[in-house]
Amino acid sequence: MPGLDGDKILVTGALGQIGTELVEALRDKYGASSVIASDIRSDEHNNAINNGPYATLDVLDTDSIIKICKDEGIGTVYHLAALLSATGEQNPELCRKVNVGGTISVLEAARECSLRIFTPSSIAVFGPDAPKHAPQITDLNPTTVYGETKVKGELLAKEYWDDYGIDVRGIRYPGLISYKAPAGGGTTDYAVEIFEAALKDGYYNCFVRPDTRLPMLYMDDAIRATLMLMDAQSGTLGPSKAGYNIDCYSFTAEELAHAISKEIDGFKCDFSPDIRQKYADSWPDSIDGSVAKEEWNWSPNFDLDKMVKEMLNGLSKEH
Repeated sequence: MPGLDGDKILVTGALGQIGTELVEALRDKYGASSVIASDIRSDEHNNAINNGPYATLDVLDTDSIIKICKDEGIGTVYHLAALLSATGEQNPELCRKVNVGGTISVLEAARECSLRIFTPSSIAVFGPDAPKHAPQITDLNPTTVYGETKVKGELLAKEYWDDYGIDVRGIRYPGLISYKAPAGGGTTDYAVEIFEAALKDGYYNCFVRPDTRLPMLYMDDAIRATLMLMDAQSGTLGPSKAGYNIDCYSFTAEELAHAISKEIDGFKCDFSPDIRQKYADSWPDSIDGSVAKEEWNWSPNFDLDKMVKEMLNGLSKEH
């Protein structure tokens, strides 16, 4: 089991929105010295750097990944380094290079070092032809470069499991909501930005339509799902292991604004859709997570109202 018997954990993209909280959770579970955080950049204020081992690492440098895994006795890699949807569409070549190339580098390191891998997928794998309540198995025809890279990531994970016996697992994350790290350039960032704006200005101008409904998950649930999947016995996992849908909750941008207005008197929200509306429209309204529930007993703890209270309380304490 990772963190025991000498096997350490490496987290790539550790300074991002997910990585910041995943590193904290892994260190709480396995001990700070057992979890090496890594990223291509530095941030002296990030706890991933200050509260345990840290390495500057380029995920496109396969040799460096192999070296750190051998030198540090790594047994499991949580590969989070990626360009997100809105950022990726602005620079598609870099998005493909980092998201696909980085995944190949980590998978090649897994072959060399006998690693277990977690590499996240996304609801962006679905295209406009997918059912609006997205099933686990359906045609994946995304219209974004970011979505294409996530489909490729799932295919690579399956290939390396089938051909080389590498244990690669992943979750199709919905929009993730957290206050502990800034949003990272995703289409669902409005669901994070709106809280900061509500507390600071009492006003937010949202970049999607009020009726935009997307699947969302509070970060505590996302981290718990990640750890649950990696703890699941391999024999319980079926062919969806490289990209599980997971149950989450769906709400419109207007419903989110209304829930915040119940907590903050006078909060107002306007809606001025930009190019990110196009990306949001190509994704499903909700997710069928029944396979994950059946195979590793997943269900979320947070609904919209509980999440709103947690976000506002957390941000208020931060400031």
